[in-house]
Order: sequence, then structure tokens, then C-alpha cells
Amino acid sequence: MHIHILGICGTFMGGIALLARASGHTVSGCDANVYPPMSTQLEEQGIVLTEGYDAKQTGLQPDMFVVGNAISRGNPLLEEILDRGLPYVSGPQWLAEHVLHDKWVLGVAGTHGKTTTSALLAWILEDAGLKPGFLIGGVPQNFGISARLGDAPFFVIEADEYDTAFCDKRSKFIHYHPRTVILNNLEFDHADIFADLAAIETQFHHLVRTLPSNGLIIANATGNSLKRVLERGCWTPQEWFNDDAGWRAGEASAEGGFAVSLAGKEIGRTTLALPGAHNRANALAAIAAARHAGVSPQIALQSVERFQGVKRRLEVRGTVRGVTVYDDFAHHPTAIAATIEGLRGRVDKARIIAVLEPRSNTMKLGSMKAQLPISLADADAVFCYTNKLGWDAADALAPLGDKAQVFEDIDKLVKSIAVNARADEHILVMSNGSFGGIHEKLLQALKQA
Repeated sequence: MHIHILGICGTFMGGIALLARASGHTVSGCDANVYPPMSTQLEEQGIVLTEGYDAKQTGLQPDMFVVGNAISRGNPLLEEILDRGLPYVSGPQWLAEHVLHDKWVLGVAGTHGKTTTSALLAWILEDAGLKPGFLIGGVPQNFGISARLGDAPFFVIEADEYDTAFCDKRSKFIHYHPRTVILNNLEFDHADIFADLAAIETQFHHLVRTLPSNGLIIANATGNSLKRVLERGCWTPQEWFNDDAGWRAGEASAEGGFAVSLAGKEIGRTTLALPGAHNRANALAAIAAARHAGVSPQIALQSVERFQGVKRRLEVRGTVRGVTVYDDFAHHPTAIAATIEGLRGRVDKARIIAVLEPRSNTMKLGSMKAQLPISLADADAVFCYTNKLGWDAADALAPLGDKAQVFEDIDKLVKSIAVNARADEHILVMSNGSFGGIHEKLLQALKQA
């Protein structure tokens, strides 16, 4: 089969492209911005890329057009496909029908922690010799790639609640039909497509309705949202983490070691390179899911110690003059707070400079702005980039007083941070985008300061 993918350079659609190619399909694709590293990764696999969405691409005559959820009505290629009645399908549906249909799917859903937990789970299965396939919204350091077909029935997928495509407003995860599912947490997010938390809970309920009775739900006992979802109807066994009667992680030592207990009985200890209670919870969920796939907790605990993390999750980008620059994907107030808490646990009383780009659709709408001062409270200084932001960041961050500054110009932002940073301080950059290459700019500015 020849498939042509619209929006191929996104992490998810690029992953589908790699999986399709590994399955023996002919793959081509297009995107508005075709650039490394994704373009390089795809072209190395023999995938032909086209810049832009010219309607003439229908001349490639693929068997199927696979449409990413970033593609909207009015896109010239999509309009040509519709006008001519050419065959098309969403990315998640194609993935379900052609890759996942005969797999034991382990899905990781939730507002936060999906990427880290998926990477942990895939690594535990890999380390146990199970050779799983996976599609993850980041790059696990243990693998160096975000997607692979694998040589086993097991397939780990980051199960995103965002909508599927222009033609399918259900959450992506509805298509995956997992046997094992992790429900990490559930908060309001994606204000561009969900009216409120109840709307997201409904999508999670739809996911639960697809799970088999011989499957397993591993759910976070913290908070009421997931409990409400499962109370609406559940036909699948459940295990809970962050729960004294279920899976529980102890407090971490200075080296990151902690005990893991199940039903009140300690089953072993492990050490996780990633700091913070949220990451220990991610590890718990991954260990529980791996057990369902046949990996003993004792083996999983050893694998956790060898987990190298995920790019853009408290990733150290460099140290200059004793100042360390981190890159993190956090963009929701809860994730921001958890990331700062995790770094605080690692650096103790050292100064943390938080640098934030509110660029997610939810952030741009301003629906979370009131929560930002609370989420940033444990940072010693806060710098916010306000370019193309439709609300007053200075006003929103006013409760933080003098420790918060806002900038519309990224170069002025970088200069101000670099001039004020001192040895043994930590610059934590948080954004779900590239942030204008700020990490390298900061490292260069620190050298010159």
C-alpha cells in the first residue's frame, strides 16, 4: 500500500510514517515545515517529503491519504481530496487498522506524564527481553527513536486525549483498543477543543467502554476525576497507584532511591534518575502495567534503575560558568509545578530561574493564567516570554511580585537572564515548542556574560 501523510513531520504522524515503512508500505508525505531532525529521520527511511500542501500532490495517486489532526478544512490538498472523492483516513484509525489490530496494546493516557510513563514501560518490557513496539510523543534516551514496530505482540502507545482529525472529533485513544491501560491523571486541558473537565471525562469514559474484561486498568488514586470516570461504568479489573491498598512509592532518598509497596507490603527498592513524586508515580504505573504483560515487579525495579529518561523532560542542555540550563516540555500549571518540585528536590536550596513560554492552545486562550503564580511559586525568579500572547502576562504574574518579569523580545529575555545568572544556579526552560532555540541562545549568552 502507498500512503501519503498530510502533516508528516509532527512527532505522532512521523511515528506512523516510520511504522508504516517498517511494515513494508510505500510512504510519502507533506508538511508546512519540512526540516530536521524529523525530515532527516524520515528521508533516511526512504520516505519522500514535499514542502507545503499543493493540491497537485493528488497526482502521486496513493492508495490512501492519511490526514493528521493539524490539518483543517481550507487546506488546499485536503479540499482537493474531498472534492475528488479520494480515499482518506485519520492517523489513529490507520494505525489501529494496520499496526495495532493484532497487538497487545498497552496504552498510557492522562493529562500529564504520558511520555515519561510510556518510555518507562517500553524500556521495562525491552529490558526484560520482550522487544515491544512503541509510539511515543518524545524520544526515550534508552532507544534514541520515538517509534518502532518491534518483534513482539506487545505495543506501547502514548494514548492522547486530543481529537483525532478534522472528520473525527473523538479522542485519539478511542481507536487504539488497549488491553492494558494506564490512567495517569485527569485535569482540564486542551481548552481549544474541550468546553470543560466533564467533556474530557466523557472521552475517558468512552475509552473505558472499549476495554476488554480480561484487560487491566491501572489508575491514579489521587483526585476524583478518574474515580468519576470509572463510576460511570467499568467492565475491566482495576489496580490503583498512589494508594495504600494498591501500589505505593515511598519517599525518595537524596540519591533518588525509594521503596515500592503493593497492598501494604514492600516488594523492593529502586532508583530513578528523574526527580519528583510525579515521576515516582509514573514508575509505579509502568511497573504495574509491565506486570500485566508478564514482567515481575522485581525485574521491573531493576529496569527502572537503568532508565535514562526522555528528551525534553528535565533534560540538561548544558552548563556554562556553573549555570545549568534545562529543557522541559511542561506547559500546564500542574506539570510546571511538578517539574519545579522535582528540580527542587535535586538542587535543594540552589536558585532556580524558571523561564516559561505559554504557547499551548490552552495557555494562549488564557484559561489557566490564574493558576500560573501558584505553579511557579517555588521558583526563585520567573521570566515569561509573551510574544503573540492574547492576555496580560504581567498582570497574571503580579502575585509573584518582583521575582517575575515578562518580555516580548526573546533576545532581551535571554540577555537579562544571562546577565543575572550566577554559578550553581539552575535555568529551567519550560515550553511545548522549540521556544525560538532559546536553550542554545542562553548557553552562548552565558559564555559571553
